[in-house]
Amino acid sequence: MRPAGRIIPPSDALVDGVIIDSIMSTIVPATADSRAALPAGLPPRGGVTLAMYDRMISAGVFEPRQEHPLELIEGGLQMMSPIGDRHADAVDWLGRWSMMQVDLSRILVRVQNPIAIPASESAPQPDLAWVTLRRYIDRRPLPEEVMLVVEVADTSLDHDTTTKAALYAAAGIADYWVVDLAARAVIVFRDPVAGRYDTRTTHRAGRPLFPLACPEATLEPAELFVD
Repeated sequence: MRPAGRIIPPSDALVDGVIIDSIMSTIVPATADSRAALPAGLPPRGGVTLAMYDRMISAGVFEPRQEHPLELIEGGLQMMSPIGDRHADAVDWLGRWSMMQVDLSRILVRVQNPIAIPASESAPQPDLAWVTLRRYIDRRPLPEEVMLVVEVADTSLDHDTTTKAALYAAAGIADYWVVDLAARAVIVFRDPVAGRYDTRTTHRAGRPLFPLACPEATLEPAELFVD
């Protein structure tokens, strides 16, 4: 899922001594020069920690949440684009396939819910994640609890195969898939080493996928794409 912009929220409320209340007041595109100066009183890009992010959520800074879905990526708050019908359909089908295939006694299927990557101050919200079964009422799943991450790419292919791939590889997530809606293919990233995936394969119709965490499960890529 592609960020639509980086949030820079100057206003009246204070979180950790930083002025940060109205997130809709100034939005800089995520493609903007990361070296550009920010208004005085704001944290530098990359300066929002997970702890600070959680305090902002608790303080209601981002409410009503549906108006500005966002994720924390390497200490930066990024708006996410609205989900189109093709994207939503692929996520629905991935969720249905997962629930039919996984061992529900050990795997929890999460749809568009965050995971935590403390080492990079990140809380991405992948379209689908398989995580260790437990109740996550008190925290987000950590990388060592994540068995599979899937992002669905409509207009976000470059972001998902570069920025997101590097993020997940650095966290040691062993199995990362990107559903490329335009190409009707699934790109599979595996073997994370030193912040990158050593293995990248592309699966189209007739080349099924077998998740590492549940090799007996089978996904035929063609199932995700309808005319």
